[in-house]
Amino acid sequence: MTAFTQHDVESALFRDYSLEITSKDIGQIEAARSEIPAGTPINIAFLGNETHSQRIEAATRIRQWGFEPVPIISSRRLRSVQDRDELLAGLMSAAHPARFMLVGGDPSSPAGPYRDSLELIAGGIIADHGIVRVGIAGYPEGHPRIDRTRLWEALEQKIELLKTWGCTMEITTQFGFDADAVVDWIAQVRARGIDAPIRIGVPGPADVKRLLRFAAQFGVASSAAIVG
Repeated sequence: MTAFTQHDVESALFRDYSLEITSKDIGQIEAARSEIPAGTPINIAFLGNETHSQRIEAATRIRQWGFEPVPIISSRRLRSVQDRDELLAGLMSAAHPARFMLVGGDPSSPAGPYRDSLELIAGGIIADHGIVRVGIAGYPEGHPRIDRTRLWEALEQKIELLKTWGCTMEITTQFGFDADAVVDWIAQVRARGIDAPIRIGVPGPADVKRLLRFAAQFGVASSAAIVG
């Protein structure tokens, strides 16, 4: 029997982590760059109050600092196919991302032709821009506006589409505090025959008030109850 020390467990947990930052807060990565291993994936959030130029600049700087930029593309924030193509072309030219994360996004109504990330994937973004590695979102605690049955259907459909396009993929979960909910969700993912790697979303340092606001915004209902 192999005995594992606390150091072994901590090393395993933090060997292949990723980070997330907004374009406006990119300076925080620069300030901490000496503490971040080279090549660490850094997700770039797609906020409604930031521009494509800011997103491209953030990806460029992350690449220059020796990390791996992972642009998050919010399907419902894209105004048109042309808007999508201009952003992707700019990112590819300036920062050469090896992977993208495709999500639906926060707006209740789409700004353009894509209602969710499934429609974005089906719309040809993979082939049109030569994307070979994709991250998609998972929701262990559900979503405030999407039925759980539909969440499972969409996850399976996205997995199949990405396989058709020949992409490698991974799932990043919404952040949460309820470990049991996450473990149960992972078991269900595997029971459905989905073997994609799973990254567990963990909130960064923040006060309780901010965490509760994020929980309400992103649909982490049971976690909000736990924190309260």
